[in-house]
Amino acid sequence: EAIGTLAGGIAHDFNNILSIILGYANLLEEEITAEGETRENLEMVMRAARRGRDLVQQILTFSRRSENERRPLDPKPVFEEALKLLRSTLPSTIDIRTTVDAAPMQLLGDPSQLHQVLMNLCTNAAHAMGEAGGVLDIAIERVRGAPVGDARGEALKLSVADTGGGMDADTAARIFEPFFTTKERGQGTGLGLAVVHGIVTEH
Repeated sequence: EAIGTLAGGIAHDFNNILSIILGYANLLEEEITAEGETRENLEMVMRAARRGRDLVQQILTFSRRSENERRPLDPKPVFEEALKLLRSTLPSTIDIRTTVDAAPMQLLGDPSQLHQVLMNLCTNAAHAMGEAGGVLDIAIERVRGAPVGDARGEALKLSVADTGGGMDADTAARIFEPFFTTKERGQGTGLGLAVVHGIVTEH
């Protein structure tokens, strides 16, 4: 809780700095029309700034200081949009397989947060498989008799599975800890699954 409060406190200010960097980079991009090393360098600056902005969003979500709006929605279009993005960003060595329940679905949720859940889970799965690739299985279904759910005992179940090497018991016990990561320095923040846990718990 203390880490979340501290991180959330600086995140807004950091976001303002990133907005300035992105703003001036966009102005430069309009001036530099010719392809070349300068334009490539500028694109790297913009890419890094966007990654920073995404990280700030993760921190804000983790610290529960981000604004979210829950409303009745069909989650299928939200997940379909995330899947399109995943197909364009994940390497071709990963075979994405999906199973979507044909039954009607509706839940009270925040679409951007649900999108974030699927993206985080699938990105983690892709990292677990590494350069060799593998199979990423994603399933969305309605289940009855769930330990959590509505008054009728119905719930929405989202499953993400990969063919990576897995993890030992000590690592598995810590996966929802904020800032815990098994990735190399600079490769991960350790916030992804903490954010997923927070979003799902709040929903």
